[in-house]
Amino acid sequence: MLRFEIRNSGETWHIMLEGRLTGDDAEHVQMQITRCPVSAKLIVDLTEVAFIDNVGEQVLSFLGRLGAVFVAPNSYTLDVCERLNLSVAPNGISPENALGSSHTGRQSRPSGPPRKK
Repeated sequence: MLRFEIRNSGETWHIMLEGRLTGDDAEHVQMQITRCPVSAKLIVDLTEVAFIDNVGEQVLSFLGRLGAVFVAPNSYTLDVCERLNLSVAPNGISPENALGSSHTGRQSRPSGPPRKK
C-alpha cells in the first residue's frame, strides 16, 4: 500500500511518499506528477518508503529526468537513488532547502537589547 501527498508551495512541488512504491500505485504517482507545471521544481521525500519494485524504480527514474531532488535519509532509499543515479539532497538539508533556496545556514541574531559600542 502506498500513501502519497503532493504539496505545492509556489514553484516547488513536494512529493511525500509512504509505504510501498510498487505496480499500479507507482504508476498512479507518475500520472499525478505529469499534471505539475513543466517549470515546477520537484522534491521527492522517500523517508517513509519501505519497498520499491521495478515499476517504482521506473517512476523514480522518470522523476529524476524531470529534475527532481530526492530526500533519502536511510540506507535502503539512498542505495536505490545511487543505483538509479538520482540527485540526492545532501545530509542535513531539509526538503525545503534541497533545491537551493535562499537559506544561508546562518543563525539569526539573538533578540534583546542592542549592544553598546
